[in-house]
Amino acid sequence: MACRALDRVVAGAVAGGVRWVVLREKDLPRAERAALAAELRAILADAGGTLIVAGPDPLDGDAVHLPAAGPYPPPTCRLVGRSCHDETELRRLTTEDYATLSPVWPTRTKPGYGPPLHPEGLHQLIQLSPVPVLALGGVETADHVTACVEAGAAGVAVLGTIMRADNPTTAALALTRAFDEAQARLPRSRHEPTAVSGTGLRPTAPTQGSSLTARSGHGRPQPQSAPTTDRADRADRADRAPTEGKK
Repeated sequence: MACRALDRVVAGAVAGGVRWVVLREKDLPRAERAALAAELRAILADAGGTLIVAGPDPLDGDAVHLPAAGPYPPPTCRLVGRSCHDETELRRLTTEDYATLSPVWPTRTKPGYGPPLHPEGLHQLIQLSPVPVLALGGVETADHVTACVEAGAAGVAVLGTIMRADNPTTAALALTRAFDEAQARLPRSRHEPTAVSGTGLRPTAPTQGSSLTARSGHGRPQPQSAPTTDRADRADRADRAPTEGKK
């Protein structure tokens, strides 16, 4: 559970470097969910951030994050991501811009969800992915972020660590700094496949009920202003990450 109102948690996370926020809140009526989406977009706007909506309905926006189960083909939006957990799901990807892989570690948000991939399994699946990958699940510390980047993740998505934090800004800063430092240590060749103009990928923060998920997500990548079907260009845009909340 979040320690404070969702808008305050998101604002704190954005102040700490989060640039992608994934809104879940699937149980809300559409009108209420759309109003919440508009509120969160306003918070992100000044930082140049992106709100991604879980599910095929972008709620008057242009960025969605889809479950592994569907829909297929994906809807046409400026930015489309999908949850994946294994090789089979990665091979179903078509026009998506990025994928999340989870769980990397056991997660308190979803006890018993797994089995966990751990950095070794994450690395193996990243090699098979046709799009940039955000590491999700049990990412709680700077060391976790570093391990995900070293495994090849373009970003990380975080939920509980920021949602439960007494100070979301401090929590987000610790993770985004770890991401930047790990990226800086990578050989240049590791940057080029997913290099993007601007900030690149940071932890993203998805929202759930009164909570949000920072997935590098869920945070940094900034999608381009128009959709594209070019795979290399989609990879470029996905190298700027999102966040998510409860399913």
